[in-house]
Amino acid sequence: MRSRWLDPQAEAAEPQLRALRPQTLEEFVGQEKIKERLRVYIQAAKARGEPLDHVLLLSPPGLGKTTLAHIIAHEMGVQIKVSSGPALERPGDLAAILTHLAPGDILFVDEIHRLHPKVEEILYPAMEDWKLPIVLGEGPHARCIELPLAPFTLIGATTREGLLTTPLRDRFEVVFRLEFYRPEELAEILRRAAPRLGVGITAEAAEELGARARGTPRIALRLLRRARDVAQVQGLSTITLAVAQETLRMLGIDEAGLDELDRRILAVMMDRFEGGPVGLETLSAALGEDPETIAELYEPYLIALGFIRKTPQGRVATERAYAHLGRTPTRLV
Repeated sequence: MRSRWLDPQAEAAEPQLRALRPQTLEEFVGQEKIKERLRVYIQAAKARGEPLDHVLLLSPPGLGKTTLAHIIAHEMGVQIKVSSGPALERPGDLAAILTHLAPGDILFVDEIHRLHPKVEEILYPAMEDWKLPIVLGEGPHARCIELPLAPFTLIGATTREGLLTTPLRDRFEVVFRLEFYRPEELAEILRRAAPRLGVGITAEAAEELGARARGTPRIALRLLRRARDVAQVQGLSTITLAVAQETLRMLGIDEAGLDELDRRILAVMMDRFEGGPVGLETLSAALGEDPETIAELYEPYLIALGFIRKTPQGRVATERAYAHLGRTPTRLV
């Protein structure tokens, strides 16, 4: 069962999280190199009176891809239309959106790696030439016409870069890879967000939550909301270090930010596969978890911590992972 506090889809049911999103690059904490480049690209595009070049955003869930897309639209002074790869099932679904875009508007497609091949095919000329090919009729009497489109910017986002087709990836002029956030950056995000939730937070509490938020703003904000609940029940108007620690204890989040499933993944690798190597499908079957859940939500952070190493033969638990769980490697890993 997917942990809801990590689930990227849970944000749709949490309007308060969306309300905490920064609106401008100035308000956006972290990703300094990306922001520096974006400021230049946006300023140049506006000076030329042209749409921003197509942008591809790559990262694990929760690092700010959707937020950045909305900020880009705000900074460019244009409208943004939001969709996702799975939602664009037929070419007509994409055509309906593209034909209603005004000059300079942005189309944001999340999970763009999941586009249907036929939808992806008509996206190519739209991105390159602002033209939408439409086939009229069938068989030998069929003919193709090209419908002109307003120049627009496509912002694609994906957590699975390896699943992007080469032709699609090559059509993005700007590619940003978002990195995990430092604990101090997450603490700053929490200090800014707490007043908007109607609660105070001490510097120590913000640092504690930030240090255990898996380098991910979305998770940090969810932890903040849960800590607010604990503080409220205790009759407090401020989240203290003790409140933060109690919240983390209740959620089963350890000092490295790992939850129960993280620890189960490592334990199964150690106990059933001698630390690996083990393939994703085999690990998924042993855990009874969906492989995409492991690959998208858990594995990136475990790799970033140095607890898992990917090899051509499969995943391997490292000595650092054994040490974290208080175990001794049964063999050299």
